Amino acid sequence: MAKTDQQPWVKNYQPGVPAEIELPTESLVDMLERSVAEAGSAPALEFFGRRTSYSDLGEQVDRAAEGLRRLGVRAGDRVALILPNCPQHVVAFYAVLRLGAVVVEHNPLYTPGELRHQFEDHQARIVIAWDKAAAAVRDFPDDVEIDHIVSVNLLEAFPAVKRLALHLPVKKLRETRASLTAPAPGTTPWKGLLAHGRIDPAHPRPSVGDLAAIQYTSGTTGRPKGAMLTHFNLYSNALQGEAWMHGAEYRKEVFYAILPMFHAFGMTLYLTYGIRKQGLLVLFPKFDPDLILAAMKKAPATVYCAVPPIYERTAMAAKEKGISLRSCKYCISGAMNLPDHVVELWESVSGGLLVEGYGMTESSPVAMGNPFFPTRRTGTIGVPFPSTLMKVVDIDDPAVEVPQGQPGELLIKGPQVFQGYWNNPEETAKALTPDGWLRTGDVVTVDADGFTKIVDRAKELIITGGFNVSPTEVEAALRLHPDVADAAVIGKPLERGGEMVVAAVELAPGADLDEEALRTYCREHLAGYKVPKRIVAIGDMPRSMLGKILRKQVREQVLPEL
Repeated sequence: MAKTDQQPWVKNYQPGVPAEIELPTESLVDMLERSVAEAGSAPALEFFGRRTSYSDLGEQVDRAAEGLRRLGVRAGDRVALILPNCPQHVVAFYAVLRLGAVVVEHNPLYTPGELRHQFEDHQARIVIAWDKAAAAVRDFPDDVEIDHIVSVNLLEAFPAVKRLALHLPVKKLRETRASLTAPAPGTTPWKGLLAHGRIDPAHPRPSVGDLAAIQYTSGTTGRPKGAMLTHFNLYSNALQGEAWMHGAEYRKEVFYAILPMFHAFGMTLYLTYGIRKQGLLVLFPKFDPDLILAAMKKAPATVYCAVPPIYERTAMAAKEKGISLRSCKYCISGAMNLPDHVVELWESVSGGLLVEGYGMTESSPVAMGNPFFPTRRTGTIGVPFPSTLMKVVDIDDPAVEVPQGQPGELLIKGPQVFQGYWNNPEETAKALTPDGWLRTGDVVTVDADGFTKIVDRAKELIITGGFNVSPTEVEAALRLHPDVADAAVIGKPLERGGEMVVAAVELAPGADLDEEALRTYCREHLAGYKVPKRIVAIGDMPRSMLGKILRKQVREQVLPEL
């Protein structure tokens, strides 16, 4: 296999960025413990003004690991996390890994039905959940066995009320506290998990090749599948990010944790790379421009990675309030296409370039990016990261590479590429070639310098707000409604990037379209971002000779009318 230093794109790297990284030989637990030992009293986390030092973080991880051990967690066990961004999320992540167990991240806004499918797949019996999400797991039917639910009250991580008031206006203080308060009866409180002292230092540790996390993704089509990521995969991607952000300093960078850490982008950016750099992670349970700008006054961000709508809203709010964003030096946009007007707006108010990157859960997640250098090319997803190779192949035959400049499916190979899907060898075989190339499902063109542009998607996922929505999953929910005979779900491209979820429904005989009623029904079965923003009725659904709905024809029929 060709080496990365022989590839044409390397000449466009920012000076100082290596063609290849030194691959990790230790686990993420070892990485954390090195950061704790070296950073000591330096701040690791900040949550609404309350800070946690690296020493305190290390102690809490050890205590949580001992608590989980006493609950019966052993090496290889899956432990489910259902948490927003908060200090307890960071502690729980590393406590699970310390035992050699496997983190399974979940969106805390998922409905019980969405969570149940994933629990039936990974069969985790220990859950660490936000108070508000605990009930969804507690009320699972008896055939989903859960031994213990550890409930997390986010208010316990807040500073004292007087100190919190220094960081938030009174109205925002009340709104925030109210939104985070919820009882969780029938669960073990987080405090109880940390009450047994620190884990024995001699307790066995994971190795670099062990499974670290299962991240659920819709993949190419259908219901979510669990991507298996090892310590080696995740650590490698952190080292690739470190190489790419050349010039970032240890214990000097301030990471604004806006992206959810249950998402692959947030996991790598904050939980692995941020901890590796011994930076300060300023944690936000949700994106709120007022909270962001209030924090900017006291701990200005240097690493601000997000999706295009967040960049746009942050920049506009900063301009309106006259708050500086000049501290933001390292800004990568991902998860959806980055419009030029967002780049221009952000760079007019910030202190660095806004560059687009590319990745997927199956690549831990980052595989490509634009350099933090004038060689960057807007409108492209950049070039492969260090130690990463790519090739473009015929969509129907991945063994055949297409000529340079011609469209084809993008394939990726590197140390960050996942190990396959949990308990799903058939889908694994579709995603990974026998020699280890990841089939992305994205149709791209590549210029002579390696800069890559996505021109289409072989897969039909809809990207909204940086999250993937499976049309199949939304269609299945709509078909449960008695007024719907059939459904086709598509994405409508938005001028400001991303897509809007649109559903075309074929109504049952005698039924009339009630768009709001159908949306309300969908909310009972789907997370909010998956619920169609528009629902339209069409007559006969276009189908193939085999009866399969032709989404392309639905798109051509419906989108011009919206």
